[in-house]
Amino acid sequence: MDLDALRFANFKTLDDAVADWSLLVRHLSDLKKQAEEGLHKAANTADWSGLNAQVTKEFVGKTAGEFADAHTQANTIHKILSDTQGELKQYKKDLEDAISRGLKKNLTVTSTGGHGFTVTMNIHPDRAAKGTTVPEHSESDVTALRDEVQRILDKASESDNSASKVLTAIADQAQMGFADADYKDRDSAAEAVKAAEDLSKIAAKNPKDLTPADFDKINAGLEKYKDDPLFAERFATQLGPKKTLEFWEGINDPHVNPNVGRERLDKLDDLQRNLGLTLATATRSDSADMTSWKGNMIKMGDQTIGPNSLGPSGFQVMSNLMRTGDYDDDFLKSYGTKLMETERKLTRDGEMDNRTWMRSMNTPWLNRIGDDSGSDPLTGYLKGLSNSPDAAADFFNEEYLPKDDDHKEAVSNFKYLFEDRKWPEETDLHGDDLHTGQNNLALALEAATTGHPAGELPTLDTPAHTADQAKLFNAIVSSIGDDPERLTGNSYMSDSMGQIASEYLPDINRATTDVSRDSSDWGEIENLYPIDGADSEVNHRDVTKFLFAVGQNPEGYAAVEVGQEAYMSKLMAHHLDPDLPADQRFSNDQETTVKYIAERSGEVSGTLGLGRQEELAKPAGDEDKDFDYGVSQRKNIISGTVGTVVGVGTSFVATPWVGAAVGGAAGTATSAVLEGVFKDAEGHALEKASDEMGSRWQAGLSRNNEYVALGAQTAANEYHLKNTDDIGTWAREGSRQGYINARSILDGQAPGSTTH
Repeated sequence: MDLDALRFANFKTLDDAVADWSLLVRHLSDLKKQAEEGLHKAANTADWSGLNAQVTKEFVGKTAGEFADAHTQANTIHKILSDTQGELKQYKKDLEDAISRGLKKNLTVTSTGGHGFTVTMNIHPDRAAKGTTVPEHSESDVTALRDEVQRILDKASESDNSASKVLTAIADQAQMGFADADYKDRDSAAEAVKAAEDLSKIAAKNPKDLTPADFDKINAGLEKYKDDPLFAERFATQLGPKKTLEFWEGINDPHVNPNVGRERLDKLDDLQRNLGLTLATATRSDSADMTSWKGNMIKMGDQTIGPNSLGPSGFQVMSNLMRTGDYDDDFLKSYGTKLMETERKLTRDGEMDNRTWMRSMNTPWLNRIGDDSGSDPLTGYLKGLSNSPDAAADFFNEEYLPKDDDHKEAVSNFKYLFEDRKWPEETDLHGDDLHTGQNNLALALEAATTGHPAGELPTLDTPAHTADQAKLFNAIVSSIGDDPERLTGNSYMSDSMGQIASEYLPDINRATTDVSRDSSDWGEIENLYPIDGADSEVNHRDVTKFLFAVGQNPEGYAAVEVGQEAYMSKLMAHHLDPDLPADQRFSNDQETTVKYIAERSGEVSGTLGLGRQEELAKPAGDEDKDFDYGVSQRKNIISGTVGTVVGVGTSFVATPWVGAAVGGAAGTATSAVLEGVFKDAEGHALEKASDEMGSRWQAGLSRNNEYVALGAQTAANEYHLKNTDDIGTWAREGSRQGYINARSILDGQAPGSTTH
């Protein structure tokens, strides 16, 4: 900071900027409120269909989010400018006061250019006017004034430079749109950037020189700032991709640094989580340095990391850091493409084992979250995809055609991983087989097909299924339909498959009708089972095999069974509504509609029931109570209160879990049905009933009849229909026939040929 620049500073331009940003913040606050309460909420309560459901609704939601981000960024910039304005004005006043005090001691401060200044005598006694007394000063007074002025200039420089650094960093976060960096003042933002620079220097040390104290500083810093965009970007870019990989590899290699590994063994999982979350936050920055970081990290994927030429590859190290956090979609896609090229080249497109990914004595234990060693890079990468639905869908649909092979057609990443890949064998410390990679594959497929992170339920903001998502669901159902053991032999994947199926129940129920999409009747089926987004076009045969396989696992069974009962009740409420427009009706005949819905719903539940029965018949199969427990647990997953799970509206019919508003006939009917389902599960009703009736499957049939009838009758009562009893009877008849049909269809017979 130049002496004269501060001394004669005119703050009008800065004052105007602070005032303008203050006004902008107020305007954006209003726009943010209007976008959320008007635009966004209206979009979530509207009826969407076709392309509007896939594109427009999502666009509206993202636009509303941009207003929120714009307000956040503007507010942060205003705080930084305001803090800097206040500080610089104070430093100018401090400088003027210091110079004024110096004059009283006959000292003046003069700029020498180039950010320098000098303190000299103001009036030499020999040149003073006759009769004028010149104040005296000592050498210490000169030194004190010089030091005070320098301190003021240093502080002003720090204020000005830190503001510039932080504002530039915020601007660099997003090339398009707005950054969501939110800071209470300039100092907190500057502290985050400084902390990143300090910690990156420690992490960049030779791994063998890192101490437990270094470990603690890094871990504590990452824990504090892992979600801070400015910190994350600066930490990652200052450390660089090579040093990032060497840090994690070295800290885990007992041959490189035995002390840290021994003394902080119980903290390595925390460091892995914090480092992964920090890097994930960093990848969402659009800065030029971060763009370079991502590209170079991918290039290092097939390079050896660490001091040993036989050490792990970059893919093996980095993939373990992807297990936590939401990484940038484009980075995940590019990384996955390069990883699969390497994988399929090493395995000759699945024809042989990839021994490169097998853990050897030279490979450190790279994963500290869970039991697997982390040697297979696809295990960690797939876990990362499970948090990033869009990237996951693109990855699984991506096709690969070896350049130097005899393959005549490309094979998708989904088919390769789900059907062809020979997964590296690994056991835990007890000698039991581990299947972490395949389980993470299922989680990634869950995200890819549903459009939300695995382990979560859709929300009002979850877009309707896209063509890519529907295509992938079709591939899953077809694959399991061709070979059910792909799922039954890997039952740990069934919880994800069950959740996926529960979000594609409109598609599944459509398939059970056997109505050709080319026929004139298909329009009625579209009315019967409205779908907001893309139709996966699964076929009846594959759906039956798929449901039968899912039904053999307690968690998979629970997800689809509870979902189907919820979906059925909402369909009943939708189609029994006397105000439903004629062009949305399946039939003008109420009995036909109720029986049709009930029969297809009964078939879905019957097929699941047969899967349950198949599992119970196995020598070491799960018990009835395991399935009941799975059903009862869905209550905790979907909501603390059943009534808040459901709502009304055509858009609501598209999925069991999400709707435009809570309440109405759909909400009441679904609440009643699910309360019955959970009550029976918690009381082990099916198990008790099977003892009396001699057949679990028959008991399941009876229970399902009551659920379907309850859903229909409750909706009818809400609409004050006069023929509620008839509606209940029609529902029971249809449900019973559908449940019975399930056994025949599964056996390849004509529906209804089995009547016991």
